[in-house]
Amino acid sequence: MYAIIKTGGKQYRVQKDDVFQVEKINAKVGDEITFDKVVAICDDNLKVGKPYLDGYKVTAEVMEQGKGKKIIVFKYKAKKDYRKKNGHRQPYTAVKILSIGLDNISSEDKKAEIKTNKSESATADNDVKVSMSMKKDELLAIAENANINISKKATKQEIIDAINGTN
Repeated sequence: MYAIIKTGGKQYRVQKDDVFQVEKINAKVGDEITFDKVVAICDDNLKVGKPYLDGYKVTAEVMEQGKGKKIIVFKYKAKKDYRKKNGHRQPYTAVKILSIGLDNISSEDKKAEIKTNKSESATADNDVKVSMSMKKDELLAIAENANINISKKATKQEIIDAINGTN
């Protein structure tokens, strides 16, 4: 049995107990992660999603967080005395596939769970952490959920101050 999953903008063909590297995922070593974007699955016959299969998931364990081999980026312009040398090491996450199969939760239950999570996050305003790296639209949405009236022309800092209660 194998599955084709999508993560980090790439697709991977995986089987149980496979260990491979994917684009960096924010998880600690030993954590269990779930890949919900299952493109295709093959046990006895092939099932292909449009674009993903509903109800299927792939569970994996994080084995390692690391950096790949260094590549050298060298730029130059002929006859102009311009040379620039730079190195790059791509971060990766090594994962081991634990199981491939059906998700126990149906898609309707997932939608209901997402709605309850959204309503819980709206009521728990203290859990929301705002920062300058957030987009202005996100900050305005957080302020609206917290019933804070603020102008759409306000700066990001003014919105953050209003959310935090400091004026």
